[in-house]
Amino acid sequence: MRTTERLVLRPFREEDLEPWAALNADPAVTEYLGEPLSRDECDRIAVAVNERYAADGFGFLAVERRTDGAFLGAAGLTREQWYPDDLEIGWRLAREYWGHGYATEAAASWMEHGFTALGLPRIIAVTDTPNVRSIAVMRRLGMSFDHEAVLEEDGVEFGATIYSLTAEAWTAARR
Repeated sequence: MRTTERLVLRPFREEDLEPWAALNADPAVTEYLGEPLSRDECDRIAVAVNERYAADGFGFLAVERRTDGAFLGAAGLTREQWYPDDLEIGWRLAREYWGHGYATEAAASWMEHGFTALGLPRIIAVTDTPNVRSIAVMRRLGMSFDHEAVLEEDGVEFGATIYSLTAEAWTAARR
């Protein structure tokens, strides 16, 4: 479990599953992520996330607001098929929690964990090229444009924009 000024980043709990499924069924949330997900798919993802975290010390964990315990979504580090040598930072919040800096705060905490506890040389972020909101978060995290690529997920190709941050640049920015 990790904490920030406003957030708790923790494994999924049973009471998270309904709001997790609701946010993954929202077309605005999934606009750049593919089709909305079913409740069963969401439940399977939550179980897999908790298992990954227990095994590896990183994952796409639940994000909870400290003041009231509200489930906001998920954020964390994952290993994706298109760049298996890098860990990718990501976030997914319910629409009502957009625009409050929660994604940036959660991701910054995970980046610190990646660079300090995990000793990563760099962290990447991948989004659909038109997803300007995610690109803005990447920039607020201090990440820089790395490259564009055509990637494939579940048999569907998409134009991706990839940002990255090295441990060296992250350390220098904190000085």
